[in-house]
Amino acid sequence: MLALSIGQILFKLAARGLDGTESLLSQIMVNHFLWIALAVYAIATVFWIGLLRQIPLNLAYPFVALAFFFVPVLGHWILDEPLRWQNLVGALAIMVGVWISVGLE
Repeated sequence: MLALSIGQILFKLAARGLDGTESLLSQIMVNHFLWIALAVYAIATVFWIGLLRQIPLNLAYPFVALAFFFVPVLGHWILDEPLRWQNLVGALAIMVGVWISVGLE
């Protein structure tokens, strides 16, 4: 989930680097943040498949929801985006939901 969150930050940085001066395709081809984000997602996918070989999907998948906590926090720290109290309360609710879903004690 952390890799996916980092990938989202990189996608946002990639989007910030796009402007209307050149064609979208030519900008995408040279956008380093985009290519790094895609590489992070590819590596995360390999690890995810390896994890799913060991852990049932119904236990592993709820942890993906933790990205709803990590993305806003990383967006605040790295991109200087606002972090509202609603983000934190919502993230807490999601964490409680993950805890209930996987039956952690």
